[in-house]
Amino acid sequence: MLKLSTKGQYGVRAMFEIAKSYSDGPITIKEIAQKQGVSVAYLEQILNKLRKDGLVKSLKGPGGGYVLSKKPNDISVSRILKALEGPITITQCLNPKSNACSRVEGCVARLLWKSLGEKIERFLETISLHDLMKEESKL
Repeated sequence: MLKLSTKGQYGVRAMFEIAKSYSDGPITIKEIAQKQGVSVAYLEQILNKLRKDGLVKSLKGPGGGYVLSKKPNDISVSRILKALEGPITITQCLNPKSNACSRVEGCVARLLWKSLGEKIERFLETISLHDLMKEESKL
């Protein structure tokens, strides 16, 4: 089973909340946490990583909070997940930092998993925060 970590899941949800307030200005971390049911402490870690990767900006002082660094249409789910999770790999043998498999060179299954991972990544690149906002209106 392909499983995304909570960091990736919560990161997409946090970015979604920030995108929804794009035209209204900054949204506080407390508001994001409240709307998405995520702890403020964990969100701080996630948003700090997203800020360092250039996806959000943090504005200090009264009226401060988080804003997107680009338009919601210009930020893909793939980009968010790469910032938080690293490269999308569906098995350990595809992880460049792992030495989990000694059969890497001649493994047909590895080619299958690599192809599947590339298809998933291409799909996630086609979904923007703006697309998620449109989908919310259907709920």
